[in-house]
Amino acid sequence: MPTGKVKWFDAERGFGFIASDEGDEVFLHASALPDGVVPKPGTRVEFGVADGRRGPQALQVTLVDPVPSVARAHRKPPEDMAVIVEDLIKVLDRVGNDLRRGRYPDRAAGKKYAALLRAVATDLEA
Repeated sequence: MPTGKVKWFDAERGFGFIASDEGDEVFLHASALPDGVVPKPGTRVEFGVADGRRGPQALQVTLVDPVPSVARAHRKPPEDMAVIVEDLIKVLDRVGNDLRRGRYPDRAAGKKYAALLRAVATDLEA
């Protein structure tokens, strides 16, 4: 089975390319990937190849050795994340109470809440 590295992959458009170890570029469609997998550039893969309308196309792609996440290597300890999540719950509880009273947060506070949610989501997802 041929191997290579993901050159790039656009999850929104559902396709990308693999740089095979033989030096060819192989088209990669999302349908050839395992469910829920979005490969990052540099991820090593094994794949079958078929001749598509515009050249070689990857089939039945499997990840050989995923690129290690730099964020995962620098994750906060679970004990620290527990405290952060508990504080986030308190903040969101206040926001929820204000919304029940018919009041949205002002623009500046809304931006801070959104940034806080994104930061916690990034830490959890890493």
